[in-house]
Amino acid sequence: MATVSHPVFARVYERLSVAMDRAGTAAFRRELVAGLSGRVIEIGAGNGRMFAHYPPEVTQVLAVEPERRLRASAERAASDAPVPVTVVDGLAQALPAGDGEFDAAVVALVLCTVPDQASALAEISRVLRPEGQVRFFEHVAAEEGSGLRRAQRIVEATLWPKLFAGCHPARDTVAAIAAAGFEVAELRRFRFPATSNSPSSPCVLGRAVKPAPTAR
Repeated sequence: MATVSHPVFARVYERLSVAMDRAGTAAFRRELVAGLSGRVIEIGAGNGRMFAHYPPEVTQVLAVEPERRLRASAERAASDAPVPVTVVDGLAQALPAGDGEFDAAVVALVLCTVPDQASALAEISRVLRPEGQVRFFEHVAAEEGSGLRRAQRIVEATLWPKLFAGCHPARDTVAAIAAAGFEVAELRRFRFPATSNSPSSPCVLGRAVKPAPTAR
């Protein structure tokens, strides 16, 4: 059991995620999983806001969520999902799955919160088959040298992670994905909301691939 509990944040997030989806996040979720097929593992499924967007070609989703209240919400959302979804307890750095089980992994607003990105990405690589995909939609660091980047570093070193369940807005997540051995095949950078200067507004949406083993 992961035994993660952020009850105050979970209650706030359940309401905030609905408002965010209405403001535009739902479109990013649809884009994130468009074209997927086969078996998918979703890491940090939250309250299950992604489930409605999986295309019918997806045959199974294993949704991993360690926070108790959010996991219960995800279980309720799974019952209405258009594809089979199984919600389980688990941590990004110790995924409850075997080697090479999945065709794709989905992370949405998760890699900014994991305690150790390298460990989480190593686990994602482990459970993906060769040439499997990572679909990612994440908060990331603003441009180097910008005022927003400086603000991100200040809030990250003070109250932001405590208020937002461990969120670290100044991470270079794309570099971490590449460092984990994935090939970044598609990448789009944007602000959400578009005119916001919030520390969490710089975002990326993209696709990376686990390379096939090289022949010896």
